[in-house]
Amino acid sequence: MTSNTSASAALDLLQDDMKQVDQVIADRLTSDVPLVREVAQYIISAGGKRLRPALLLLISGALESLHPQRHVLAAVVEFIHTATLLHDDVVDESTLRRGRETANERFGNAASVLVGDFLYSRAFQMMVDVDNMRVMQVLSEATNVIAEGEVMQLMNMHDASLDETAYLRVIRSKTAKLFEASARLGAILVGADPQTEAACAAYGQSLGTAFQVIDDVLDYEGQANELGKNLGDDLREGKVTLPIICALRKADASQAALIRQAIEDGDLTHLNEIQAIVTGTGALEAARQSAMAEAERAADAARQLPDNEYRAALLQLTVGLLDRRS
Repeated sequence: MTSNTSASAALDLLQDDMKQVDQVIADRLTSDVPLVREVAQYIISAGGKRLRPALLLLISGALESLHPQRHVLAAVVEFIHTATLLHDDVVDESTLRRGRETANERFGNAASVLVGDFLYSRAFQMMVDVDNMRVMQVLSEATNVIAEGEVMQLMNMHDASLDETAYLRVIRSKTAKLFEASARLGAILVGADPQTEAACAAYGQSLGTAFQVIDDVLDYEGQANELGKNLGDDLREGKVTLPIICALRKADASQAALIRQAIEDGDLTHLNEIQAIVTGTGALEAARQSAMAEAERAADAARQLPDNEYRAALLQLTVGLLDRRS
């Protein structure tokens, strides 16, 4: 069994639930403005793993809850995530996501930003409908932290001196925060005790961190046709990710100079050479080890939950995400 298959198998429990989430998404994407519908449906229909809503649903299952609002909140989480993708692709000037044109490439930057705003505001309308102040606190804080993470990343662009602590701070804000919020919401809906809620949040944060580290590894070792995005995008954007940080620790002076120049200039001219340096210094393996440590922290948190098939799926997910190829 491949790890990708392992991750997919972990989500098999949710097939019926995800159909209901998809129905909520379809129902709430309505707008009298045709371009809003077109852009929103374009990016939502691109698919993706839907990990964040799945996480909320898996936690609900692990805590033996069938709360009637769980599908609505799963859709809210997906809308927030999709809004961040629309904005990210504009900021990063990305042209390819999930194997096809980004929304900004197809519809333009202005439409992408504005439809991202629509999805954020629609998510908050749906949140209000749930009428749970704790839910609103968690999601409003999460969106704020994600925005701060985006700004931190922008400030760090083309800075080759970035260290692992600063890198982790960004990804825990930008990526892991919504994973954490999704898992926490599953506990809040059940009315779980503080210790259980904290375990769920810890699972989400660690899983989200591991997910992003592996994503950054794939930018240097993946295949474009599998990734559904352009290899070397991080380097072009001047992003200093964990593989680069690990490579700079082990590289000789001339190799380090080449990497720093590429980061500072956003220059892909020597991408193949830099990929060889990153691989040759053991940086990819070091980054994967870091992701593995995060995944094990997630597994430790999951083991605090009731022992059932949903907890087993949460544990399986920590394994499946480590060796993903897309």
